[in-house]
Amino acid sequence: MDALKPGLQGRADLLVGEEHTAPRVGSGRVHVLATPVMINLFEAAALDAVERLLPPGRQSLGTVLNVRHIAATPVGMRVTASAEVTAVEGRTIRFRLEARDEKDLIGDGTHERVVVNVAKFDERVQRKLLKGETS
Repeated sequence: MDALKPGLQGRADLLVGEEHTAPRVGSGRVHVLATPVMINLFEAAALDAVERLLPPGRQSLGTVLNVRHIAATPVGMRVTASAEVTAVEGRTIRFRLEARDEKDLIGDGTHERVVVNVAKFDERVQRKLLKGETS
């Protein structure tokens, strides 16, 4: 966890295809990049920034996402999402996000991820499934 520091950066790229449009993912009718797909790119960029630096048996999970989708991107255009670590507090990592297509800034926001012990997390999930626990 000591390797996680503000300033770390990650990115994720996508060539927008029909499968990435709002009608295809159920978020609208216009054939442009869907907001849920942009959100997926943001999370992929955040993972790119930090996941390789986590200790064995740990991974980060998204917990907070606050984004704006401010410009449309047509099919055939490339989108690049970037994430920069702005703070690390205990197990919580905060990011500043930005997405651009070939012409414009198309989205921005903030994101938080929490680092978990994968084995313990999986145990909690299984208990919830088997016993109906809620946390």
